[in-house]
Amino acid sequence: MDNILNKITTQTRSDLSKRKREISFRDLNSLPMFDKKSRDFKSAIHKSDQISIIAEVKKASPSKGVIRDDFEPLKIASQYIENGAAAISVLTDEPFFNGSLKYLELISDMSSIPILRKDFIVDTYQVKEAKAYGADAVLLIVSIYSGNQLHELIAACREFGLFSLVECYHEDELQSIHWDEVEIVGVNNRNLATFDVDVHRGVELLKQSPNHIVKVSESGIYKPEDLLLLYENGIDSALIGEYLMKQPDIGMALKLLLSEFQSLKKVSESNLK
Repeated sequence: MDNILNKITTQTRSDLSKRKREISFRDLNSLPMFDKKSRDFKSAIHKSDQISIIAEVKKASPSKGVIRDDFEPLKIASQYIENGAAAISVLTDEPFFNGSLKYLELISDMSSIPILRKDFIVDTYQVKEAKAYGADAVLLIVSIYSGNQLHELIAACREFGLFSLVECYHEDELQSIHWDEVEIVGVNNRNLATFDVDVHRGVELLKQSPNHIVKVSESGIYKPEDLLLLYENGIDSALIGEYLMKQPDIGMALKLLLSEFQSLKKVSESNLK
């Protein structure tokens, strides 16, 4: 997977150089969504009495290929909003995930809940670009940065009024974070070498972050028992993509996942009394 990550980031930089020639950093200001007031991503996913869901609009992935053939981004986003999602994650990487900045723009324009741009962000241009296409937050993947790059990208998010979800995988990545500049941290439960998923491992890593940090568990979450595990360990939110995208009725799948979690939560709390 490290080779895939290298391939993706190399392609990202190549595509980015083309986009910069088409729309300059300065000209991003002129795009219609640039001056739109940002929605509060942090508050949306941080609820003291429940686990929130960041539901993902995702057509494909490098490991699984096309996940959903009947892919209608606006319809999917509407189903998420109607059935209890706290926020929506939109894949914008085109070569490897069949994503699009256009999906981000269209969904942001109709959404009543915050939107996360999920991509391989390697340049401050992409942060401003996210703002210009309607994102309220961006994903920052620690494993693809070196030097002061993470610090610079977090600063760019602040400059453009966006929240940053800082994603880690290894413990040393988590330990390298400067907690005074991070508000939201995520741990990817998927092993980037084998693609195996271990939600418990992700929980243990997230528990190492300070209490005031909003915590997000990413990947491999598909049942209410997973959500209960996260909730009981102080995790605030779950980012769920592939599981929902594979369901015949995406909205109903999300609704059932949340309602069944609430039922398990009540039983668990009653047992503690």
